[in-house]
Amino acid sequence: MISVGSTPDQSSQNESSMTTPDATTRFSDRVENYVQYRPIYPGAVIEILRAATCLTPSAVVADVGSGTGISADLFLRNGNTVYGVEPNTEMRAAAELRFRGSGRFYSVAARAEATTLNVASVDYVVAGQACHWFDPVAARQEFARILRPGGWVVLMWNSRRLESTPFLREYETLLQTYGTDYLAVRCENIDSESLTKFFAPQPVTKRTAYNEQQFDLDGLKGRLLSSSYAPNPGQPNFVPMIAELKRLFDVYAKNGRVLMEYDTEVYYGHVS
Repeated sequence: MISVGSTPDQSSQNESSMTTPDATTRFSDRVENYVQYRPIYPGAVIEILRAATCLTPSAVVADVGSGTGISADLFLRNGNTVYGVEPNTEMRAAAELRFRGSGRFYSVAARAEATTLNVASVDYVVAGQACHWFDPVAARQEFARILRPGGWVVLMWNSRRLESTPFLREYETLLQTYGTDYLAVRCENIDSESLTKFFAPQPVTKRTAYNEQQFDLDGLKGRLLSSSYAPNPGQPNFVPMIAELKRLFDVYAKNGRVLMEYDTEVYYGHVS
């Protein structure tokens, strides 16, 4: 039986010795909202990987930057064994609680650049909504080390549509107006050239699936506050940001809900 919080055939790690740059701690005070309001990944991702990479339930997956377990859940439901590699203590604890007793989830306190996993021990390295936080050179080298021959790297994001509706256009303006460092850290900063370079000299393939969330006002507020660049209560811009969010909801809600649309972008390939 596999127990959450431990990994087989690995020495225990002293978490206090790990390097913890800002990127690994900035979500610590947002875990509750992250768990409740971040979008899941659609089942179409599994269908894409089955068709393109021959993903089977027997494959072992390293979910790197696994956070609260959103992407891990997708693969656990497919029958896979998943190593959730996450440096943030609070987010990792949320995943451990979520998958307690699942039998196929291993929680690993480590970073993308040094996962502590064994050489050639996994079939897939997956990073969901996380790769933009990694050091690309060191992470790529680490992924190549832990992958078995022929293994796959899968990078995916739920990319919020910015202009498909008037609500989403104004929501984007809200983030640019009130976000602390929104333009600097948003995942859209990872462009096709960067991804091509990450996989080079191997090719990378992109597939896209539709995804969405519907929110009442409390849910919309929780979705906003799950983002690391949104001011928290007591910080500058929090009060006017929430006032503007309520105005947007009042203008655009239909039957008490607004629609958040995403393109789930899936990039997959090999690294050598």
